[in-house]
Amino acid sequence: MSNVTYLTRDGFDKLKAEIYQLETIERPRISKQIAEARDKGDLSENAEYDAAKEAQGMLEMKISELNAILRSARLVDESKIDTSSVQMMNTVHLRNLKTNALLQYTIVPEREADFKKMKISVETPIAKGLMGHKKGATVTVNVPAGKLQFEILDITFE
Repeated sequence: MSNVTYLTRDGFDKLKAEIYQLETIERPRISKQIAEARDKGDLSENAEYDAAKEAQGMLEMKISELNAILRSARLVDESKIDTSSVQMMNTVHLRNLKTNALLQYTIVPEREADFKKMKISVETPIAKGLMGHKKGATVTVNVPAGKLQFEILDITFE
């Protein structure tokens, strides 16, 4: 049995679009490459054919993996998002107590993490350390570089 993958509606739609792209555009493109390489003759010494077959195998594996994720996906019910304590889909406003730096992270499902947009996976040490804590709490988070202390300034849902 596979693990449940939580996705937002946007993440779910992006996953379906990626699968569609791979199945309807990439798969026929690679099949065409295989056919062209096959037409060049002896397959035993045809590097183009071997490369195209390997690309096809990698593509099929990726399609299979994405379809497995899609089958195990559960949509996050955004109407039930609460901001009384930190949970997935919350934006958490923090102060690093050592450096006094202000930080803001949105805790998202793993597949939707994007550090450039300050969206961190629910599986990261920081997100795990913050989960369940309330506004005003001081939280010590264990990260690979050591321990960080944060004060939770606010919890919002945007």
